[in-house]
This record gives sequence, C-alpha cells and structure tokens, in this order.
Amino acid sequence: MKDLGALKYFLGIEVSRSKNGIFLSQRKYVMDQLTEIGMLGCKPTDTPIEMNHKLCEDMDRLPINKEQYQHIVGMLIYLAHTRPYIAYVVSVVSQFMHSPSVSHRNTVDRILRYLKLAPEKGLIFLNNGNLEVVGYTDNDWAGSITNIHSTSYYFTLVGGNLVTWRSKKQNVVSQSSAEAEYQGIAQGVCELLWIRGLLIELGF
Repeated sequence: MKDLGALKYFLGIEVSRSKNGIFLSQRKYVMDQLTEIGMLGCKPTDTPIEMNHKLCEDMDRLPINKEQYQHIVGMLIYLAHTRPYIAYVVSVVSQFMHSPSVSHRNTVDRILRYLKLAPEKGLIFLNNGNLEVVGYTDNDWAGSITNIHSTSYYFTLVGGNLVTWRSKKQNVVSQSSAEAEYQGIAQGVCELLWIRGLLIELGF
C-alpha cells in the first residue's frame, strides 16, 4: 500500500490544510458541471431564488427534459455538502423532480448562476480547541403554495464550526407561526442532543 500523503481531493471535494484548520470547497466540481450543462458563460446573479417565490406543482404545464432536471438537482444536492446556504433552495426545487416545468427549470438555472458568482466558496473548520455545541433554527410558516406546509431549517456548530444543517418541509400543517417555530425547534434540539451524545461517546 502506497502512502499518498495528506488528502487533497476526494469525490469532487477539494481539501486545503493550514495551521489554522481545514477548508473544503467544490470549485472544480462547480465549473465542471457548468461546462457539462452549457452554462459556463452564464451571467452570475446575487441571489439563488426570487424573494417570495410562488413555485408550486402546477406552474405552466410546459414540459422540459425531466432527466436533465433530475440530474442537475442531484448535482445541487451534492454541492450542498459544502454550501449550506443553498440547502433551502435545493429543497424547494427537489420537490418537483417527478414533473418539472419551465418555471422550475428557470429556478434551477438561477441557482447555477448564483454558484457561478463565487465557485470557490466552501466550508472552513478552524482548529480552535473549542467544542461548544450551538444550534439555530428558522422556518417559513405555510410557505408551500401547493399544500401550505411550512419548511424548517436548522444548523448546528461545534466550536464555531458548522457541522450539520438541514432544510425540510414539515410533515403536518401548522395552525400558527408559533406551532411552525416549535416544530422547527424540536428538530434542531434533536440534532443538538445527537451531536452532544456523539461527542461524549468519542471521549470529549
């Protein structure tokens, strides 16, 4: 067995090390995907989705290439491993995998143009010796036009480093914004408890 040294590239993820910590990015993966799709020369945009978007299942009934849409969304799901800030918009467009329309494809293209703005962005894990576990949650009450379900979002940090995050539509309809917030907080607390238990098992 040959020792190839410190990890630098793995499954589309670039790894950079320094005395301060580790930086993960998918710059090459982003550029390769833009080239494959034919959007390498696209005009970048500052936001991944329109504010107060009205995406739903029955948008315009104009069919598109379903397989290509599914391929691009799958690629975006993988990119969210180093870009947590696109988790929400990716969860939105992934809801229409079974029957995408032109409006859905336009939204996916906007996400790609947003990624083109700064393909080198990623995650940094600082070597600061701090293991404090902190979590944050948020939600959009009745944000889904299709079935008025809310979407919860949480992320957790260990020592100031982002380690887990998720954006997911709630399973039931919340009767108030307070109920939607409670459901989101419950998901976030469960994640905090799991991380805390894992750290204890690892001897921290």
